[in-house]
Amino acid sequence: MRSALVTGASRGVGRGAAIGLAEAGFQVFATGRGIDSADLPDAIVRIRCDHLRDEETVAAFHRVAAEAQDLDVLVNSAWGGYERMVENGSFTWSVPFWEQPSHRWTGMMDAGVRSAFVAASHAARMMTPRRRGLIVNISFWAAQKHIGNVIYGVSKAATDKMTSDMAHELRAHQVAIVSLYPGLVRTEAVMQAAEGGWLDLSNSESPQFIGRVVAALAADPAIMERTGQVLVAAAVAAEFGVSDVDGRRPAPLTLETV
Repeated sequence: MRSALVTGASRGVGRGAAIGLAEAGFQVFATGRGIDSADLPDAIVRIRCDHLRDEETVAAFHRVAAEAQDLDVLVNSAWGGYERMVENGSFTWSVPFWEQPSHRWTGMMDAGVRSAFVAASHAARMMTPRRRGLIVNISFWAAQKHIGNVIYGVSKAATDKMTSDMAHELRAHQVAIVSLYPGLVRTEAVMQAAEGGWLDLSNSESPQFIGRVVAALAADPAIMERTGQVLVAAAVAAEFGVSDVDGRRPAPLTLETV
């Protein structure tokens, strides 16, 4: 059985990716600070892990190695950037960079970019000797266009550059790595916002959709041709004929339409 580790799987895109990969037949290990109470199938192995603590990340990979012996897929979805968007009654997500709270940098750059770097390093140590594997860094269009705030853009641009440079060093070992852009995902937070009529969900994606797309990429015999690239999940799904849980195929977002 193929194995996968999904970080940040307590909720949101990470939780959906873990479920989607499990439904595709992977032995899935899921990490997160709140993973013990996450709504996940029993078959998914839960590993409580705060990826801001390197020793906990090390312990998570040791458990994967002990129980699965190897690792086929890593999905880096750990992310702290969407927490505390409203503070003291004010929506601080979109304020100018000189008014941004310092915790947002920690949530996006440390809990996000740095945790992905550390997890990818451990995954590479498992994958390179076997000369196969796929690392997926969840990213977004903010890497290429101002969306929300400066720190958001910096963190996503850093993720994409990290993917590109890691691909340069992994290519000789036949390990692939990509940045993957979701569309509008029906996460818990998005659904709460939609209740107030703030969002149009007509072209949205289920959280599990990302897991289905990652499974398709992992099965692609030509995956090394994509290494280092930025991929749009809905475009990959259209190429491979992957449908969402409701049978629909979301239209891919573009730089202009995001």
